[in-house]
Amino acid sequence: MNAVPHPTIALLQSSSLTTVVQQEIERAILQGEYAPGSKLTEADLAQKLGVSRGPVREAFRMLDEAGLVRTEKNRGVFVRDIPIDEAVEIFDLRASMDELVGRKLAANITPAQLKEIRALVDAMEKAVKAEDAYNYHLLNLKFHDRLVEMAGNSKLTAIYRKLIKELSLFRRLNLADGWLLPISANEHRQILKAIASGDQDAAGRAMFDHAMDSKERTIDNDLRRQARATEGAASKHAKAEHAER
Repeated sequence: MNAVPHPTIALLQSSSLTTVVQQEIERAILQGEYAPGSKLTEADLAQKLGVSRGPVREAFRMLDEAGLVRTEKNRGVFVRDIPIDEAVEIFDLRASMDELVGRKLAANITPAQLKEIRALVDAMEKAVKAEDAYNYHLLNLKFHDRLVEMAGNSKLTAIYRKLIKELSLFRRLNLADGWLLPISANEHRQILKAIASGDQDAAGRAMFDHAMDSKERTIDNDLRRQARATEGAASKHAKAEHAER
């Protein structure tokens, strides 16, 4: 006879499973497997992940709190589509946080941490030379995440990561063109130099300027993407009208 687990153990098992489900759905969203606006269903995900619908339902609640999905009454759960005005707010807040991180690291970074960050910058420059935009963006995320983590403020790290996850929903549609990657990589090299110099003002300014420049590049790319979509729709409409004549 199989023993019935103690209620506390059962709760821990359920909580652990929910966390695993939540992390897997989050991974799929952030890697673009589910595009912004896509509807997520309990039944489909439960079958795909080999779990019951309960953990999926609870995972949806956690993802809603994290800002990655939205729940609409009588309609379901959808991957959030971050509007440009919200993205601008996140970028501006991120810039201020990055400035603080730069200042803290210039004062406190260790030789081992500096070596790690230098290796990431080297890897990013190699990705640029290889025209590997996908790997570059992964390294870019890791670079900034590690800087924030090294700053040693757990509250700041938690807030920063939540904002970056939300921003990823916007940026995935607006990844910078390949020709901009060398510019971005050079900015990271300048951040590294400023932090290594121990100059808190310079490091804070380098981090802030990079975040704001990144905002301008991303928003510009979004506007151009929207313009291309509008032109494409107009062209399709014109062809349809011509075919009807």
